[in-house]
Amino acid sequence: MKEYIIGSNEAGQRFDKYLMKLLKEAPSSFIYKMLRKKNIVLNGKKCDGKEKLNINDSVKIFLADDTFDKFAGKQICVSLTKKEVDLNVIYEDEDILLINKPAGLLSQKADNNDDSINDRLIQYLINNNSITAESLKTFKPSICNRLDRNTSGIIIAGKSLNGLQTMAKLLKDRTIHKYYLCIVKGIIKEKSRIKGYIYKDEAKNTVMVKDTKVNDDYLPIETGYYPLSYNNSYTLLCVHLVTGKTHQIRAHLSAIGHPLIGDTKYGDKKVNAYYKDKYKLKYQLLHSYMLVFPEMSDKLKNLSKKIFTADLNNRFIKILDDEFKDDTLSKEFVWEHGIAEDLEAQL
Repeated sequence: MKEYIIGSNEAGQRFDKYLMKLLKEAPSSFIYKMLRKKNIVLNGKKCDGKEKLNINDSVKIFLADDTFDKFAGKQICVSLTKKEVDLNVIYEDEDILLINKPAGLLSQKADNNDDSINDRLIQYLINNNSITAESLKTFKPSICNRLDRNTSGIIIAGKSLNGLQTMAKLLKDRTIHKYYLCIVKGIIKEKSRIKGYIYKDEAKNTVMVKDTKVNDDYLPIETGYYPLSYNNSYTLLCVHLVTGKTHQIRAHLSAIGHPLIGDTKYGDKKVNAYYKDKYKLKYQLLHSYMLVFPEMSDKLKNLSKKIFTADLNNRFIKILDDEFKDDTLSKEFVWEHGIAEDLEAQL
């Protein structure tokens, strides 16, 4: 017999979903059969699997060890050995982390040999004794939003089930406001909020933006932007990502004639060649700079109306210094340009 005591990261789940994670190699029919035969009980009682789990609930599984091991399978695919990990944590509490992702690093791995923010997150939590082999059987912390490999900046990660679910809902409801910094071709002097429709070509991993809906495969998008500075050829923009589709900022700005510098998919070849030659820039210069949280309550009320920013990388700072003669960009710099009133109220 094996007994599991439900913790905060398992509480709130349906009993059958919890069991399917614990016995991930077992067919659902087997799990429901064990429930009917009382080989699996909740707080000593027969259950059908629809129950919601609570903290300190007792789950007892009456299976032979070899049967349990067979259906439990390989529970985790990460080493629990502590080792050094490079993770730039902006903020951390018991439910979430905010991470400053460097350009060039995947948010989630595409194959087993990839390095990713998600893998580094797990290693970071192992190092801090925040997770164990036992806890990983039924809940695995994960990032809540993704950035393109070559886009840098803030990524949200859920440490707890509550944190993961709450952040997922805020992102879905678009109540977390996300702002990006980029440099685009051309001069933009006025703020604007633009709408359109986007279509993704899965085979090519590219998107197309149109002003009108061509067919049902085109999804509505909305992007706000505010010029912070400009010279004779380029503009530094703060972009409000209202919707958040694949490559939205890159493709939407390109569609209106202002592609991001360095963008090999949607950019200008001559512009890209200039920045590659001068600054060794081989990717789009796009940085997820700022998150603005809405009014929050309950367990995550400490995040209510909080603003978080992610420092720019050295290449971005060097280009800013050369092209716009501004000092290193800071939160104060952005607010001084009226973003507090304009972007939050207008865009």
